[in-house]
Amino acid sequence: MELLKKARLRAFVWLRSGQMLRWILLGVLVGLFSGLMAAGFFWLLEWAKHFTFDLWCVASRPSPAGEQLFSETAGEPRRWLFFLLPAIGGLLSGLIVYSLAPEAEGHGTDAMIDAFHNQGGRIRFRVPFVKAAATIVTLATGGSAGREGPIAQIGGGIGSFVADLFKLSPHDRRLLLLAGAGGGLGAIFRAPLGGAITALEVIYREDLETDALIPTVISSITAYTVFTQIMSRVFGMSGTIFEIPQGLGFDDPRQLLFYVILGLVCVPLGVFYIRTFYFMRDRVFRPLAVPSHLKPMIGGLLVGMIGLYFPQVYSDGWGLIQEALLHGRLEPGSGPAALPGMAAVAGFSAVVLMALVALFKILATSFTISSGGSGGVFGPTLFIGAMIGGVVGLLAQQYYPEIIPDGRAFILVGMAAFFAGVAHAPLGALLMVTEMTGGYSLIAPLLLVSAVAILFNRRWSIYEKQVQNKFRSPAHLGDFTINVLEEMKVKEVFKPMDDLHLIPAGATLAQVQHLLALEEVVVLPVVKGDGEIIGVLSLDTTKPILFEADMEHVLIAEDMAVPAAHLSPEDSLYEALLEFLKHPIPGLLVVAPDQPRKILGVLLHRDLIRAYNNEILKRKEN
Repeated sequence: MELLKKARLRAFVWLRSGQMLRWILLGVLVGLFSGLMAAGFFWLLEWAKHFTFDLWCVASRPSPAGEQLFSETAGEPRRWLFFLLPAIGGLLSGLIVYSLAPEAEGHGTDAMIDAFHNQGGRIRFRVPFVKAAATIVTLATGGSAGREGPIAQIGGGIGSFVADLFKLSPHDRRLLLLAGAGGGLGAIFRAPLGGAITALEVIYREDLETDALIPTVISSITAYTVFTQIMSRVFGMSGTIFEIPQGLGFDDPRQLLFYVILGLVCVPLGVFYIRTFYFMRDRVFRPLAVPSHLKPMIGGLLVGMIGLYFPQVYSDGWGLIQEALLHGRLEPGSGPAALPGMAAVAGFSAVVLMALVALFKILATSFTISSGGSGGVFGPTLFIGAMIGGVVGLLAQQYYPEIIPDGRAFILVGMAAFFAGVAHAPLGALLMVTEMTGGYSLIAPLLLVSAVAILFNRRWSIYEKQVQNKFRSPAHLGDFTINVLEEMKVKEVFKPMDDLHLIPAGATLAQVQHLLALEEVVVLPVVKGDGEIIGVLSLDTTKPILFEADMEHVLIAEDMAVPAAHLSPEDSLYEALLEFLKHPIPGLLVVAPDQPRKILGVLLHRDLIRAYNNEILKRKEN
């Protein structure tokens, strides 16, 4: 036992040291647990879906090619149960969340982002488990949501727990929070690079948290390895999530024009999606005069009403994305057959059907999550983007077959474009989609469309807790205090003074009293006979002895001088701040760089603070 205590103490000391190698170990540790949690979460989710849709409602839903764990069942659907299923799930989800951990409501990625910026990277231990349970219930009962938010919060919670276990600093806890989120995303979407980059990118609108790159990449690789090994060895599941047709790629430069059109179409629809999502939350569900526990049930009831005619909006809909990728369209009978209302939509063309499904998916996602239901927005966002891409691809193929012989590529590109625009995560979206589909030959249009979508949608984001960049993040406030001061020079702030009065080192206390009374400057230099500066005097530092009786002719200036380094006009204000921290005086002397005995003026502490505040305000306005 004593040896165990000593080993643990050594581990604490080593992990808290400044060695780079510690991030590798911490990344592996966080990734290991994130991968295990992702595997457990995924299996429970798929089993719950199989139970509710296949066995309970007898309304089987297709799955992506790489996620087919359970076989579909045949039989007469229980139509009334299919309609009520989202409301039942909403009620159960609301009871779980609002009774155990209210912060687990909504889409979990925002909670993870808020924990990074405002909570010191800390997530309560129970939150990931509550989030996982509530999300499984929501998705298994048809709620229109995804699994990215919960797994980001689960992985982030693991990173936060590991940081607390080893008593790491808030800065390090934030990095492990992102490492855990990246590990969870990389595992469950089988996209190790995309998961890592998304975790680093999604917390900002125009930046990347590069400080967390090493632990996040290590964690994502580890979690991905753990997850895929479990899935392949236990369930025989391997490969990418989606299967795409052979030969799907980009080979005609003229196609880029149509991809630009796709990107431009994603912009207003992305804004509509975001505004609808938050309108439902802020103007419909939050003011609703019913207990919060019941609001997700109301949202689920509205989803069920849509599902009577468009059952494609249930759950994440990724099985339908798979069908669209293989066939280039959604057939009117896509989704559970023999349901009420299916005959009414059977006459729609593929283009109209995909457009309507995208529109109703936006509404269903808003009803599910904005009402307080638990789930992510990544899954529904990919589905909406796929439908938009399918519409543009089908129309382009219909009218310009010589340029667009196969419109299925637009479905894949639309997935990345739409998410990039609404989440301000172009790199993460591109990498996630290519790793999930294996569509590496479409890198060029993916880059182009993602850039177009984010270029014209810089104001709105589906993640409201995102901040503009590191400069706007409370997590980096201390860093940027230093960085701003490092960019500013002493010469920009100090007060030049050619006639600054010098106090001889041998001046008596009586003479010092006289000089301080006459001078308006808050500090005065004390010099030797040869001009060497030995320190400064100020009213603040001499106040305790300034009016001591019987000391006027005993103390001299050299005894009372406060030693302080001299600044050069080319020094940064950060260097000046360090000197102020060492010596509690109101001002520092500024001397000529090549003549250390030539005093140019004084830099006052209050002037430094004023210059910093003005610079902060200027940057905020810009």
